[in-house]
Formats: sequence, structure tokens, C-alpha cells
Amino acid sequence: MRYPLHVTTDMMKWQAKNKLQGRKRYPVVLMLEPLYTCNLACVGCTPERHSGDLKDRLTLSESLQAADDSGAPIVSICGGEPTIYPELPELVSQLIDRKRHVIICTNALLLERFFSKSQPHKRVTINVHLDGMRETHDFVCAREGVFDKAIEMIKLGKQLGYTVCTNTTVYKETQMEEIEQMFALLTTLGIDNMLVSPGYHYEKVQDDHFLFRQEIHQKFRRVLELSKKYRLGSTPLFLEFAAGEREYPCTPWGNVTRTPFGWKGPCYLIGEKYFKTWDEFWNGVDWNYWETRRDPRCQNCLMHSGFEASVTRTFPESTKDVVKMARWMFS
Repeated sequence: MRYPLHVTTDMMKWQAKNKLQGRKRYPVVLMLEPLYTCNLACVGCTPERHSGDLKDRLTLSESLQAADDSGAPIVSICGGEPTIYPELPELVSQLIDRKRHVIICTNALLLERFFSKSQPHKRVTINVHLDGMRETHDFVCAREGVFDKAIEMIKLGKQLGYTVCTNTTVYKETQMEEIEQMFALLTTLGIDNMLVSPGYHYEKVQDDHFLFRQEIHQKFRRVLELSKKYRLGSTPLFLEFAAGEREYPCTPWGNVTRTPFGWKGPCYLIGEKYFKTWDEFWNGVDWNYWETRRDPRCQNCLMHSGFEASVTRTFPESTKDVVKMARWMFS
């Protein structure tokens, strides 16, 4: 299966429960950013994510409260760099006790520290960020040796028995031939799946590395082709969307985000406002507005955080899409 059976069944149970309760909107993934401290200053990263002070991190109880408040079956721990978070092993352990599936999104430089303090578990996935082969990835990370360390930790994670995947951001300069080369290398390492996301251009971004909509379509037409050969974690329906072959409304409430500043609204990428409590956040964001993608900051966005959730909530409406998703899931 594309994802472990217990992850798939828990997701189906969560969706069924919410539909039976008549809820139109409900989170699927909690993007938990317990800190903004990072050991890299990567291209495309916002300043707070590589200048945050460790003392400003969420406490363990605040992180767990976020998981309880959202109820999302999947908790993606990001940041900042989560392996810097002193309470990470205990946080992961307690999330497992709460029957959550935990994804640790890491640059892998300090991943060995986490491995030494924790044990593999079927509910834990290690997600290593990798934006290309050695020269490209080290350039994006603004430091030599990051690619080699990432590969080393992927190998170690697999040896220890963890589910290990990668997350790759495609930029304007990204050469798709290199992405295929990276996919081939990761396949030989026994990677469980590979997620690919577009680095999109929006109003406040001044960096030329980011993509406009048509540029995303062009690059993701190639990703869609590669998905027939390599084990990608992105659904075929999302990749068709990113390639410009179909349209979806956004689902900003599908991946909710808790940060040291509070609950981030409306979405993981746009921090228009931060809310102190879950209720203030959930009831204070104009979801109808953000679903329509009318805001200028949304015009080039084709991010999986907003649109994989759209795939999840709409594909059962089409028999053809149900069959396509079933074939993909069991491949």
C-alpha cells in the first residue's frame, strides 16, 4: 500500500465520524510548529523560521493541547527544526498515546539525537527535506554537507525500522532531470514515499526563486509523468491539479497550524492573524472567503497543504476518481 493500512483506516474513520456528526469542515492534519529555532537559513524560508529564540517555544503541555483541540488524526511536527525542540521525544510519545500519527519534518542534521532517545513506532514517520542532489540541496540550505547528512540519516532511519519519506520543494531553478535523478537514488535506499510541492509566488514574496502558476503547471506535468515510475506520496489527483489538468477549491481548514505566536490563520502559508485559542481561530477565520482563492496571495498557490485536503473531501463524488485513488493507494 502507498501508506500503512492503519493510517488509511484511521483517516477513513475520522472522516466518517465527522460526516455522521454533520460537520462540513474539520481538520485532517495539525501542522505543529513548537518552535521557530532552526540550524539552517534556507532559500525560501521566512525569517522567523531561522531566527527564533528557543526560549519562545511552545511548552510540552501547549503542544499537546493543540493536538487535543484540533482532534486531527495526523500531527506534522515542523518549525523551525523540530529535532532542536528539547521535549520532542516526550511529545512524540504522548501523541502516540493519544493514537495520533506523527510526522517529524526535519533537515536531518540533528536527527541522530532523536533516534538515540526514541524507538521506532508504526505511528511515527520521519520526513526529511531534500530539494535535489548534493550541489542543489546544499545551495538551498546555504551550507555544505547537508545533503550527505540527509542521505546518511535516511539510511539510518530505514535500518532502525522507521517509516521514512522525503519532502521536496520545486523552485524556478529546479531542473526536473535532477529531480528524477534524486527519485532514483532515494528508491535504491528503500524510501517509503516522496512528496513534491511547488514553491509558489505570492504578493509579498520578492525572491525570484518562486514560481507563478503557469510555471508550476509546466514543472508538475513532468512530476506527473515521474509519478508513474516512482513511489510518490502525492495523490495522482493533486498532481493532475498541480499540472493544470483539473481545478479544486482550497481547503485551508484541512491543515491547521499552531505556532509559538498562536493559531495561524487562515492557513499554514498565510499568517494574516494569530489567535490565542482554538475556538477563536476556528470561529474567527472567514473560511468561505479563503476557500474561493480570491485573495491576491492565493493566486499562484497550488500547495499540497491546501489542496490534498480538497482531493480528500471531493474525490468520493466521482466514481472515476474513486477508482483512480484506490489503484494508487494499493500500488
